[in-house]
Amino acid sequence: MDDRMIDKSAEGNRVKGDISTIEDIRLLVDTFYGRARLDDLVGPIFNDTIQDRWPEHLAKLYNFWQTVLLNVQSYSGSPFMAHAKLPVDKPHFERWIQLFHGTIDDLFVGPKADEAKQRAGLMAQMFQYKLASIRNDGTTPIG
Repeated sequence: MDDRMIDKSAEGNRVKGDISTIEDIRLLVDTFYGRARLDDLVGPIFNDTIQDRWPEHLAKLYNFWQTVLLNVQSYSGSPFMAHAKLPVDKPHFERWIQLFHGTIDDLFVGPKADEAKQRAGLMAQMFQYKLASIRNDGTTPIG
């Protein structure tokens, strides 16, 4: 069975396949953050935090997702610490997941696309758990 199909969405006419290259990662990240930046709920947080550093931030995210999905060790770091002090709660994570999953569904189909959605969901759960723990304990994250 062929997992590819023609995508005639706003992203253009392309064969929709699985996530398998750094170009796919770039398309995913660029499309998702293009949408997130315009979103009424999460957009202001991204834009206020990142400001004019989008190229640097996007490059870091290409490396992150390339490491996570393609097993290319191009990212090292602690993604949680960069997010620990942001003013985000459950509705922000829910919207982030909604936008991320929607972007994947619009652009890709296949096992890696499914894995990306699963991993994003697990990351969101873990971040929420850690943030709640920090807030309940009254501690300040180090970093």
